[in-house]
Amino acid sequence: MKKEFALITGASSGIGLEISKVLASKGFSLVLVARSEKKLKEVCQDLIAKHNATATYFVSDLEDPKAPKAIFEFCQEKGYFISLLVNNAGYALPTAFHKTPMEAEENFLRVLGIAVVALTKIFLPNMITKKQGKIMMISSVAAFAPPSSIQTLYGPIKTFINRFSEGLNLSYNAMGITSTAVCPGYTVTNFHTASGVQQEMDRVPSFMKKEAHRIAQVAVNATLKGKRVSIPTKTFKLIVFLLKVLPHSLFPLFSKKLAPGRYNKE
Repeated sequence: MKKEFALITGASSGIGLEISKVLASKGFSLVLVARSEKKLKEVCQDLIAKHNATATYFVSDLEDPKAPKAIFEFCQEKGYFISLLVNNAGYALPTAFHKTPMEAEENFLRVLGIAVVALTKIFLPNMITKKQGKIMMISSVAAFAPPSSIQTLYGPIKTFINRFSEGLNLSYNAMGITSTAVCPGYTVTNFHTASGVQQEMDRVPSFMKKEAHRIAQVAVNATLKGKRVSIPTKTFKLIVFLLKVLPHSLFPLFSKKLAPGRYNKE
């Protein structure tokens, strides 16, 4: 009999790491995926020590087109049924669109988009067979925002993730499978430093910066309840509401303080 596991990409730091901690505290067995074996090993040891969790890892770079298949085959060989798939891995591009090499754009789209589709597609048939499964998509409030003059492709790919998640629900809810698009705002992690956009994050008002553990708790609870969309914290629920009702032409007027640099021209 296959053992049930949750698989988390980008699990060695940030929101992915915090999601792993929350799931471990709830008794989930875990498969952690990231690029750094050293970090993954440390995280697994910590989860085992603090939560007595069953935790293993697989080193993988989602920029590699072969990565999703390799991750799936690892789980198959081990006899792990992935009942909860967390598509979390991601980053931002620090340079203007016209200055970013096409190869960098392609890698970005693969990690944040194509790999998400590939992992979902490859793990979905087992969920259908079992008539159960939950998928978490870490999206962003940027999915609801007007286009930005920085990180040009980030908002569009997150909008795509939201629509993809909606499509999964439409197609597979009747089979016992749910997909939850989690849309956090500014979150305190190493995401911005690692992506080269920490200066932008430093200019964001402190009341808009949320702790990763808080985001992870909301994300896990929403996914386990089968919610279609989750926007963590009242602050960003209000912002998304305003984004939906206000004309997009007005957004740059107040975004200079709330999202510094978002509409700067380079």
